[in-house]
Amino acid sequence: MIRRHLQNGTIDMHRCEQLAQEIHSVFPISAEVQRAIAQTQREIFVPTGFKHHAYKLDALPLSSNQWISSPLTVAKMTEALSPQGADSVLEIGCGSGYQAAVLSKLFRRVFTIERIEKLLIEAKARFETLELKNINTRFDDGNRGWRTYAPYDRILFSASAKEPPVHLFDQLADGGILVAPIEESGRQVITRFIKNGTKIKVQKLESCLFVPVKSGVER
Repeated sequence: MIRRHLQNGTIDMHRCEQLAQEIHSVFPISAEVQRAIAQTQREIFVPTGFKHHAYKLDALPLSSNQWISSPLTVAKMTEALSPQGADSVLEIGCGSGYQAAVLSKLFRRVFTIERIEKLLIEAKARFETLELKNINTRFDDGNRGWRTYAPYDRILFSASAKEPPVHLFDQLADGGILVAPIEESGRQVITRFIKNGTKIKVQKLESCLFVPVKSGVER
């Protein structure tokens, strides 16, 4: 059993490995994604009162009426990105930071945007505790993207929308993939958009449940 001492106590890495295995038994994921889940201590990203639920396949409430996605959903979104061979990823909606932490095990450069300042401050503290130095954060309206470091090999939308903002495709590299929960007919579907020149190929994947995307920032 592997244990690692962090500032907030001892984290049992064996439970992370068990979580990754449980996810794989429900929804087959690549060895790379399974390893990333197994190396990410979800307990750190969960509010104190819900620590005992950290390694269950449940979404959990955060402050500001937000949620930390089910680890199963995180795995599905990550798998949909097809991270193998990609260098950079932009995440719209940092939330607790758990999804970005998983991505940091798969991409050399992770860029994540959060519109709620309190959530971003908390997420940054977690990244520092875990010494995740390849995650870059920004307090902003994620609908704008982050043009400074574009183009990105992958873009992940961690909030539901009727469609991704068109200008985000301008920030996606040619051959890149954007994954977003798309609202249609009263439900949400994890949807993969593959950019090929001026054409966008659309693939509908799994049902999901996310908070809706909002504009502006909240201090």
